[in-house]
Amino acid sequence: MTFRRASKPTLPPEWIIVGLGNPGGEYRGTRHNVGFEVIDYLSEKHKIKLDKGKHNARFGLGKIGDTQVVLVKPMTYMNLSGRSVAPLAREYGILPDRILVIADDLDLRLGRTRLKPGGSAGGHNGHKSLIASLGTTEYPRLKVGIDAAAGSTTIDHVLGPFTPDERVSVDLAVRRAAEGIVAIVNESLESGMNLVNVG
Repeated sequence: MTFRRASKPTLPPEWIIVGLGNPGGEYRGTRHNVGFEVIDYLSEKHKIKLDKGKHNARFGLGKIGDTQVVLVKPMTYMNLSGRSVAPLAREYGILPDRILVIADDLDLRLGRTRLKPGGSAGGHNGHKSLIASLGTTEYPRLKVGIDAAAGSTTIDHVLGPFTPDERVSVDLAVRRAAEGIVAIVNESLESGMNLVNVG
């Protein structure tokens, strides 16, 4: 008779971390996709492969520090992000106050980051979809500033790429956002705010 060693039970995730953006190579590096960039950075830094596909999302499970998380990139396009996030949250039993959403923000100066425990959509279509699908505005959101459109339409601005000069500020913001997320999931929202809400 052979005995199999019992596999270690996988702890259920405590947080869902969502980066908003649009799928497809043509949108890579655009202002609207900075949420995807933060997820990609976390994925690489914490060795969490985005190797699962379900509910129109690419996602992966793993640990940030001692905390089990799900990293998510909705594949629905920005305006329908909630259709991916809400069913994943239900599947893993995660309440809105543990769904952290990273997105670009036109009202923030380029490269600035802001963490809030909740709030309105502020005209952002990704947040509009999330609020409609989750049935609440009370989920934490981490905003990355991309500046308001100047001399172009809002659509052209958000779907346009960062200039080389802008890229420097944005890369710093992505790293700061990621450091804030580590503090949020392992310590508290307040700890994350202390790192993110600077400048």
